[in-house]
Amino acid sequence: MVLLSFTAAAAEKGTADEAMAMVKKAAEYLKKNGKDKAYAEFNNPKGQFIDRDLYIFAFSANGDGIETANGANPKLVGKNVLELRDADGRYMIKDILAIGMSKAGKGWVDYKWPNPSTGKLDGKRTYVERVDDVIIGCGVYK
Repeated sequence: MVLLSFTAAAAEKGTADEAMAMVKKAAEYLKKNGKDKAYAEFNNPKGQFIDRDLYIFAFSANGDGIETANGANPKLVGKNVLELRDADGRYMIKDILAIGMSKAGKGWVDYKWPNPSTGKLDGKRTYVERVDDVIIGCGVYK
C-alpha cells in the first residue's frame, strides 16, 4: 500500500525529460503559429502546455525580465520579474535569461521555489531554450 502511494505521488509530478519535451513542443508551436497565438495557448489554463505540475513560461530574449507567458500564474504576465529571488537569494530569472541569451541558447537552471501542489518550498530544475527572440522554459520540482 505504501509503495502504491509513492508511485501515485510520483506519477503526479512531471520529469525532467517531460519538461524538456514540453519546451520543444512549445518551440514548434511558437514557430508555426507566431507569438500572439503561442502566448495565448501557453497562458491557457486548460491548454496543451499545462500538464500536472508542468507548465510553460516565456520571456523576450532582450533581458528586460518582463514575463510574456506563464501557464501557472497569469498574474505574472506583463510583470517585470527580473529582480525576483529564490529562498537562497538567487536571482533565478537573471539566470534563466542568461542561459536563454547565451550562445548555446539552452540549458538548465536550479533554484528553490514554492511548489503549488504541496505548498512547500522545493528544489526546482528548469529547462530553458531560446527560439528566435523568445525564451521558453518549463521546470520540474525535485
